[in-house]
Amino acid sequence: MIIKPVAFDSLGTRGMATYVETKDVKLFIDPGVALAPWRNGYPPHPIELERQEKQWQEITKLSKGCEVLIITHYHYDHHNPNHPELYDGKVALVKHPEKNINKSGFSRAKFFLPKLRPKRLEYCDGNTYKFGSTRLVFSKAVFHGTNSKLGYVVEVLVDDGETRFVHTSDVEGPAIDEQIGFVLKSKPNIVFVDGPMTYMLGYRYSHEHFEQAKANLMRILKECPIERLVLEHHLLRDIKWREKMAEVLAFGGNKVCCAAEFIGKVEDVLENKRKQLYQQHPVR
Repeated sequence: MIIKPVAFDSLGTRGMATYVETKDVKLFIDPGVALAPWRNGYPPHPIELERQEKQWQEITKLSKGCEVLIITHYHYDHHNPNHPELYDGKVALVKHPEKNINKSGFSRAKFFLPKLRPKRLEYCDGNTYKFGSTRLVFSKAVFHGTNSKLGYVVEVLVDDGETRFVHTSDVEGPAIDEQIGFVLKSKPNIVFVDGPMTYMLGYRYSHEHFEQAKANLMRILKECPIERLVLEHHLLRDIKWREKMAEVLAFGGNKVCCAAEFIGKVEDVLENKRKQLYQQHPVR
């Protein structure tokens, strides 16, 4: 199985855009990329905009060769509402647009889905699909975070008989039983997980949920045949994420990394450097 992270926080943008290729099928999970509208009092720097455009071009290129495109939820870093043509002739497996969804997600899905011209469109929540000997297994809708305020997402297992890969989407942890339950049941070798939102710890993310998230990540390492546990997305927006996750990193050793390290690159969270970017590269 080939697993390629394309747009992730450690690669300089916001997203969890992931290309996957097995001997049976080529698929893309969450083909979208975005930037923080404001960070540390600054809008996106031109260097960030350039990175976003480069990654979007890579998403577009890889998606053209895919049979299956997946949308785990309707936030704009996980799909691009301005490019429905990406799904032309594809099998589109998407989060249910009406069930277990908040008001914002409902509106975004209602705007986007009627524009699609796929070969087939399926609401994937809780369902399983087979492409040759490759199985795609979707969780039931689980919280985007620790409650329903930001809506719901679906987690994805890709199993080709040799590798079992789980993409958790925006679970922000996982701190909730239903979120961790799907991962443990899947028994993955590789997991891309949206880690706890520690840059808002004590404000929008409780210390209790943080402790539960760390415990659950160590459960994954202990109970699953993990080769790589990739921590990403909300967690990477904390410049001290390694310090705060020291217990998990020590427990998992070299099995734990970010998406950039997974593909042999250096972590480069540009939004954390935004003030520095404006100082070093002034914008008129």
